[in-house]
Amino acid sequence: MISKSQIKLIKSLNQKKFRFIHRLFFAEGVKTINELLLSNFKLNHLYSSTLDFNVSDDLLTIISANELHKISALKNPNKALAIFEMPKEQHLDFERLIVALDNIRDPGNLGTIIRLCDWFGVKDLICSNETVDCYNPKVVQATMGSIARVNIVYKDLKSILKDQNSLSFGGFMDGENIYEMDLPKKGILVLGNEANGIQHDVESLIATRVAIPRFGDVQETESLNVANAASILLSEFRRRY
Repeated sequence: MISKSQIKLIKSLNQKKFRFIHRLFFAEGVKTINELLLSNFKLNHLYSSTLDFNVSDDLLTIISANELHKISALKNPNKALAIFEMPKEQHLDFERLIVALDNIRDPGNLGTIIRLCDWFGVKDLICSNETVDCYNPKVVQATMGSIARVNIVYKDLKSILKDQNSLSFGGFMDGENIYEMDLPKKGILVLGNEANGIQHDVESLIATRVAIPRFGDVQETESLNVANAASILLSEFRRRY
């Protein structure tokens, strides 16, 4: 049985303020939780309606489906919810490809981009301070466990771009055709806000503008979703090596 104080804590973790006060976040679903249990993330407690987890008894509370509904952020809860400690940010390695996000606001987009970084072997992801929190429950859910394999740091992008000598690339509508470029193994690939793109003060610090060309006859499509654009750009950076 879950206590009222435990329910209160879990519900508070829906808000960024309390996630950072407690340095805790939660994940839901058997697959995602098992992915995180295999990682370096430290389990705080697991609440489950099933015994499909290999954790010590002191970290496990068996709960009913009704109790799971009370604490879940999902419309249709998936058997379990686990609280994990937030990991410490790791040092960035500028000798390899890094993705940087400028003011990404949609949790689904951030979660998908984290999965893409995992898929394409990008170890470091820099988020601007205005970007949605990566421990938002919707982001964690969208990563499907990839959040455990990508080092995510929140930094001032302008400072990063000013201080580093790494090559910088930004996704723009009017950039150079990505399919016709020689691309390096390392550098910083900057992607911008869903509605407004990369902010002007960040844009001015980017060395190379890249674009995904449109092939339609009419060519009136306004833009690609940022996560879709990330998948194409990362594929181009990676396929040459």
